[in-house]
Amino acid sequence: MPKSPRLYKVTFLSQGKSIELYARHVASSALWGFTEIGDLVFDPPGEGLVVDPTEERLRDEFKDTRIVHLPIQTILRVEEVVRRGAPAIRDAASGDKIMPFPIAPPKTS
Repeated sequence: MPKSPRLYKVTFLSQGKSIELYARHVASSALWGFTEIGDLVFDPPGEGLVVDPTEERLRDEFKDTRIVHLPIQTILRVEEVVRRGAPAIRDAASGDKIMPFPIAPPKTS
């Protein structure tokens, strides 16, 4: 029985919003301080009976994107999931306080 390809839910901050995308590829980027997210997963257009405006918006935004390189401090969470849910865009201010991951350790005297 063939193993199904891995699926990841990636939650990150962008322009004051928390965005959830689904992807088949997540790895450290060759660009220092970035993580690469590739093979984004969306429902094919017109496949569902109900049109999700959030998914349509994200599909349009990332339609020609092969790989997204996200700064590591913007990534909130990466989960390996069994099935895809609906992509989401939320106000980042409406959730808990979010502390960005530090890029470099603080200098000690």
